[in-house]
Amino acid sequence: MGTTIRFLGGAGTVTGSKYLVQDESSAVLVDCGLFQGVKSLRLLNREPLAIDMPSLKAVILTHAHLDHSGYLPLLLRHGFAGRIFATPPTRALAELILRDSAALQEEEAELANEMGFSRHAPALPLYTTDDVETTLRHFVVRDDNEWIDIGDGIRFRYERNGHILGSAFIELDWKGRTIVFSGDVGRTGALFLENPQRPKQADVLVVESTYGDRLHPADDPAAVLADIVRDTYRRGGMLIIPSFAVGRAQELMVLLHRLRHSNAIPDIPIYLDSPMGLQATEIMRSFPTWHTLPDSESDAMWSEVRMIRKFRETIELLRSKASCIVIAGSGMATGGRVLHYLKERLEDERSTVLLVGYQAEGTRGRQLMDGVHEVKIHGAFYRVQARVCAIRSLSAHADQRELIDWLSELEKPPAHTFIVHGEPQAADALRVKLRERFQWEAIVPRLFDTYLIDS
Repeated sequence: MGTTIRFLGGAGTVTGSKYLVQDESSAVLVDCGLFQGVKSLRLLNREPLAIDMPSLKAVILTHAHLDHSGYLPLLLRHGFAGRIFATPPTRALAELILRDSAALQEEEAELANEMGFSRHAPALPLYTTDDVETTLRHFVVRDDNEWIDIGDGIRFRYERNGHILGSAFIELDWKGRTIVFSGDVGRTGALFLENPQRPKQADVLVVESTYGDRLHPADDPAAVLADIVRDTYRRGGMLIIPSFAVGRAQELMVLLHRLRHSNAIPDIPIYLDSPMGLQATEIMRSFPTWHTLPDSESDAMWSEVRMIRKFRETIELLRSKASCIVIAGSGMATGGRVLHYLKERLEDERSTVLLVGYQAEGTRGRQLMDGVHEVKIHGAFYRVQARVCAIRSLSAHADQRELIDWLSELEKPPAHTFIVHGEPQAADALRVKLRERFQWEAIVPRLFDTYLIDS
């Protein structure tokens, strides 16, 4: 059959990343993400993957985000019994994210059953916390920049790509052929991560395209954030920031700390209401060689932000009339504690909802960004009367120019280039740009497409 690559996720969409490399005797899965967003994609999470589990030697994670790691417990439920490779921070963050994912699913199922807003009777979680505990026993930690032999002539190494703590692109040596998986490529000059390393050779390239059709605004995100904080403070409202708990929450804390110390914003209380965000911040502090934030600034930031640990504290804050800033999960407003703040404050004209990350199609965050007049939360509709704004220059993903720069040191054109992890317009725009810039012919695969890569 030769060597093939099959796109089991992350094709035609930014979620569910899963890339299966296989030949007659071996198979390796790069990333194992959960589909998010529109219902037609989410339903795929309940379908078993068409993988011959006995031949699957390993799963290799590029990073810990749910759309790259969140399907792992289901993979084990469907028969996978091998190793899951990750960098040390990715292992720590994946544990946090998977446990949180299971807990949220269990809570959502319980709430749906109590309130009767699910069409399923009973509503069931995709997987449980017990499933996650079983999954965690399969993790194997490996450092970056070292070759890891997984047998049968297959080895790989991690090289940092600056997306989140622990993230890396993968150089997979498949029996003499080099296959590079970009993972999610970060940006040059990030707040506290090193600049992405760049690949030097690739016979086969699988590259993300989240922002393959655009350039990030040149606006200074700190200045934009300061304006929004001051405006909300003047109106006496609450600034609600739906935030990804891993990476973005820590960036916001750093920015707000620096703005306060430069007197660019008033001394307004700042809350982090995300148990996962709190733990992710602790994990970041425990891996100082994986980020560039000085200990002194990390300590100061930690002491200034008020950490909400118990849900009763959330309720107390919701009752408060004082102006404040709340960073709460989740980043696309698909679940988590931010929903309670939206239910309480979306109809408050004094308050602001600030979107600071990518908003996938079908999510509440995307609806708010698109200017809907009402959103549905827990079976009820809420009018959008709060101010809704976004900081588009605050992104952990490389834009089109940065992706082109990241690929600029390849010594020769790949024999096969596949563009993934992007909505159709973004992926196709990057395809056109690669042809214009490098004269490469790239393919934008569809979900479940399989390609022969021996030739």
